[in-house]
Amino acid sequence: MRTTSYTPKIIQYSKYYHTYSNVITFRTVTGEYLVAMKLRSGREYKFDRSDVIGILLEQERNGDPLSMERIKKAVTDLYGSYDVLSDEIRSFIEQAVQDGNYAEKFKLIRQLEDENKTLLVEYIETKPGVVNRDNTNDILASLRKRKSNPE
Repeated sequence: MRTTSYTPKIIQYSKYYHTYSNVITFRTVTGEYLVAMKLRSGREYKFDRSDVIGILLEQERNGDPLSMERIKKAVTDLYGSYDVLSDEIRSFIEQAVQDGNYAEKFKLIRQLEDENKTLLVEYIETKPGVVNRDNTNDILASLRKRKSNPE
């Protein structure tokens, strides 16, 4: 409930799965709603983006490929509008669906996420308390630029 992907509307689009020890209830969602939630988070240093590609790949392998229309509907259902996603993340998903080739794309994105996490962890160790939810992407962009142009 503390993540950007959380929405109380999830209950409407999820299905009851199981309750354990009368304490915790688990629900499941279809691929397009999971993609919508991962896109809403869209973190470049966790596995949100490679998870999206992995879901697209599995949906395709299972004979139920996700179209942009289904993804846009899921985002709108959960968050009110497709426009809640950043321009960058909308471009990411639209290009991914258009291009296909999910298996290769998954490997590349997972590698980038691992590199981003390493850069961020190193930065946090040298500058504790600086990184927060609002500046993480800007810091990562700066670190990647510095890594590619060490001058």
